[in-house]
Amino acid sequence: MIAMQYSFTLPADYDMSIIDRRIRDKGPLLDGFPNLGFKAYLSARKGEFGSRNNLYAPFYLWQKPEGASDFLCGPGFKALTGAFGWPQVRTWIVWQAEISPDITSARFATGDVLQTEPYAPLADIRRVESVEAEADLATGGALASVSGFEPTTWTRIRFKLWREVPEIGEHTQTYRVGHLSLARP
Repeated sequence: MIAMQYSFTLPADYDMSIIDRRIRDKGPLLDGFPNLGFKAYLSARKGEFGSRNNLYAPFYLWQKPEGASDFLCGPGFKALTGAFGWPQVRTWIVWQAEISPDITSARFATGDVLQTEPYAPLADIRRVESVEAEADLATGGALASVSGFEPTTWTRIRFKLWREVPEIGEHTQTYRVGHLSLARP
């Protein structure tokens, strides 16, 4: 599995209802996209939940790399880049992905991108991150929890979907979920 996210930082005075309409109109187009685990259409408003910026920042969980490749080479991504520019697309190799059957009730998301120290014990970190992702669903109230790593910049991702706004850390980005596209059953 691959986790993927790109983010567009929008001006402070940007009319975020434009993003809301875009999500409402375009969101269902990816419902059932091949090899998609889920796509969370995410937005954040400056000042809400501690966000420093207005953001449009979709997050994807791909079952197979071909899904990410097909999407990035397809007409939807071409239209997106025509509207917002060419983003840096961040990807992570998934260590653990836990998804609740109630995922469709997600209204909020949180994301943490963490730096991994040089020569850190990756197997130990993976084990801890995987156990934490499982616990997020079992006892933490998350509807999805994804952990992974990226070995070029040595970053780790902790991404979670929630029904209610969770308690967050100082560096955690919180988003609203405008639409959730899921794989075909």
